[in-house]
Amino acid sequence: MTTENPVPLDPVQPRTIIGRMPKYAAGKPPRQVQGLSAFKLSSNENPLPPIPEVVEAIRAQLDINRYPDPLSTKLRNALAQFLSVPAEDIVTGAGSLGALTQILATFAGQDDDGVQDEVVFAWRSFEAYPIVVETAGALPVQVPLMADGRHDLAAMAAAVNENTSVILLCTPNNPTGPALRRDEVEDFISNVPSNVLIVIDEAYQEFVRDPQAVNGIDAYRKYPNVVVLRTFSKAHGLANLRVGYSVSHPEITSYIRVAATMFAVSSVAEDAAVASLAHYDKVVERVQIIVDERTRVVDGLRDLGWNIPVSDGNFVWLPLGERTAEFAELASEQALALRAFGSEGIRVTIGEVEANTRFLELCRNYPKGSLLS
Repeated sequence: MTTENPVPLDPVQPRTIIGRMPKYAAGKPPRQVQGLSAFKLSSNENPLPPIPEVVEAIRAQLDINRYPDPLSTKLRNALAQFLSVPAEDIVTGAGSLGALTQILATFAGQDDDGVQDEVVFAWRSFEAYPIVVETAGALPVQVPLMADGRHDLAAMAAAVNENTSVILLCTPNNPTGPALRRDEVEDFISNVPSNVLIVIDEAYQEFVRDPQAVNGIDAYRKYPNVVVLRTFSKAHGLANLRVGYSVSHPEITSYIRVAATMFAVSSVAEDAAVASLAHYDKVVERVQIIVDERTRVVDGLRDLGWNIPVSDGNFVWLPLGERTAEFAELASEQALALRAFGSEGIRVTIGEVEANTRFLELCRNYPKGSLLS
């Protein structure tokens, strides 16, 4: 009996865009070095644990066998009181990135006419932006940052055309650090068509101390096409629980809820976030500890002659260019994991006091640090 050769089957293929998309690179863990405590300064995580009341709320949540409230009603009501906004203007998501993904799924992609929507954002900025924009089916339009790490808002406004559906403003900008100012954002909004959605991503808002910085909630109250993104991952120390939210007017939220991921925020995350808001004074105290350490690190770097952008988040940016990989390796040898971005620079999260001190010593001993001045 002869056996015929089987007909080769075509393999399953993803959408063609998947092969062209950049890959998200999470912060790597630190190398273990004998005699040194290892520190991860590569993921902008809060080095401090959640406040005790949050830990207790997590322990008390036993309904793991039940689905969570798909609307996160308790959290939205708590946020409504905290922010002085209507609860119906809030849509929760799995972190601010999850909330952004819901927005893009709603307002950016390819309509029946076959034309791709365009999403404008500064670059370099949050590395997930091009990924989630292209996943939504939209065309990313990257506008280079200015030399000081700030958004070039004039160039971003000039990049808007009839296909632009969404603009992303990251403030403070991750990974470079500067926050956008109120006056420049209001001027920018006035130069953008009112049918373009403007997303103000404020993942690090609690760390900002510049009195002239934009406040997204104030902008949302003033402009109907503004959406604000915030998260409990950073200041509240709840990164692992994935809870964030967007704030916008009802004519926007009503559409976002159609595309929102069901049950994205677990009941554990919801109760933890509610408890954190209820004891926000304690959160503020912990945030100030990080801000004080940020000040120490920034002042230390400048005393050493390093020229770095303004830092309004829980991180600093070293524009090392072609020396990026070299410096990252030196840090790894000191049991410090930093976040390197190709040949552009390194983002360093403000971490534990010992970690920050060791980082400053590394910068002190780096022979090429003066080249950045």
